[in-house]
Order: sequence, then structure tokens, then C-alpha cells
Amino acid sequence: MANFASSFEFPDAVQPFSIENTNVRGRLIRLGKTYEKILNNHNYPTQVASLIGELTAMSVSLADSLKYHGQFILQTQSTGPVDMMVANVTSKGTLRSYARYDIKKFENTTMQNSIPCLLGNGHIAFTVDQGKDTERYQGITPLEGSNLAECAQNYFRQSEQIETAILLTADPEKKRAAALMIQKMPISSIESFQTNSPFYADDEENWRNAVILMSSTKALELLDPQLEASDLLFRLFHESGLRLYNKKSLTYKCPCSKEKLATILASFSPKEIEGMKTNEGLVTSNCEFC
Repeated sequence: MANFASSFEFPDAVQPFSIENTNVRGRLIRLGKTYEKILNNHNYPTQVASLIGELTAMSVSLADSLKYHGQFILQTQSTGPVDMMVANVTSKGTLRSYARYDIKKFENTTMQNSIPCLLGNGHIAFTVDQGKDTERYQGITPLEGSNLAECAQNYFRQSEQIETAILLTADPEKKRAAALMIQKMPISSIESFQTNSPFYADDEENWRNAVILMSSTKALELLDPQLEASDLLFRLFHESGLRLYNKKSLTYKCPCSKEKLATILASFSPKEIEGMKTNEGLVTSNCEFC
């Protein structure tokens, strides 16, 4: 019985894909143990837990669409009950995330599950940090949309000028989260795509069809551990032809450590250290992520 159950364990992985004879590329992200560890670190209200699951899955989908060595950071800052969320995805496939919220506003209150109600006014920032001696890339866009997917789609449409469609879902009770993203890539960026192909003229129609097919996906399918990523994608896009690329594993990891804390404390003067001490004479530190 245990072996049967383990064969359907929800994966932590990115499945990149493309739709044959089109310039549509995409990726399916599923989070199981990683999302569970994020939730176990905090006692989030259900709405906040859902939001952080969606943000984390979205961060992975956006990070995987980039070529970088370092870390991708997605952060929201706003005026609502959830005034900050941040997710960090490294090029090695490790991730962590955190949400800050006003617990009093969630006590004995049922708020609408929308960005205006939960986050309020603010912005969402996309940052690529490749370490020392490199320039940070950052894009910032207002939180415009009823959900996180719409906010990200607006950013790509306005700032990157790439048509993007995203589906996000998270189930805090079952501790599963997922994202399905497709993008209409510039023809010149796809080596295998021939401009003399008859599909070139059907660029817009191919994109519309892909969005319609993707929109038919149900949250239950995205979060179904018995439905393989390849099977789900084949169900959606088999008529046009589907090409799968190497699946990438994901793990939860927070890089905080005693050594890093010691290095940070060493940068302060003795007087500043003295001001940090508690009544017991201790200096304490708390990582909001873990």
C-alpha cells in the first residue's frame, strides 16, 4: 500500500514544453514538499497560504523562462492586509518564500480573494541578482488585476512586450501548488522556427488557440498527483503536437546560517551591538523565511 501511494507523490518540478510548428513555449510547475515546508514555517491564514503558494509557483515559472546564474526575486509591496510577499528562486532550483500580513484583519473576517482586497494598492517587482560585479536587472509594475496571474500578464504585456498567459492555483490543505504558463515568443528567438513555414502566417491564431486550450485546464487537474505533467500537457496540446524538454527538480532551501549571521554582526560597531542586546544580554536574530 505504501509503494502504491508513493508512486503518486506530488512532484516538485518544472516541465518545460513547446507546441510544435508554433512560436508558443511554456512550462508547468508543480510544488509539493517545497510548498509544505513553506507553510510549516508559518501559521498562515488560509487566504494568505493560498496567495504565497500562487506567488511561489509563479516565481518559478518566471525564473525558469530566464537565463541567469544567481537568484530571481519576486516581491510585492502594498497597502492591504498582506502588505508584503517575497519569493526567491535560484538558478540551482532552490526556492523559499514569505508573506507578511496583519493578523488582526484576518480574525473573524472573511475577505474576498482578490488582489484589491488582500493586497490593496502597490507594486510587484521582478529582480535578477547574479552576484557581485554584475548589474541587477529589475522590473516594477503596479498591482493591476484581480489576481496575481493578471498582474504578471500585465507586466509582460507592458514592459517585456511578450504575450503571456498564466494559470495559478494552490491548495493549502493538501499542500500543493501549481502554475501553467505559456508565452508567444518572438520568431527570431526560436532557432527551429522557419519564417517560411505556413504556420508563420498563423502566428496570432496559434496563440489564441493555445490560450483557449490552456484555459480549459481545471485547478483539480493541475493539483492531481495521479496525473503526470506530461499526460496533462498532452491532453491539452496533442492536436498541434507537443515537445517536452528535460524536467527540472525543485527543492526548498533557506541559505541563512550562524556563519552568515556572524559575518553580518561583525560589520557593526561594539556600540551598535550593545544596543541590539536583550534584557538578558543576548543578541537574537529571526529569519522571516525559515
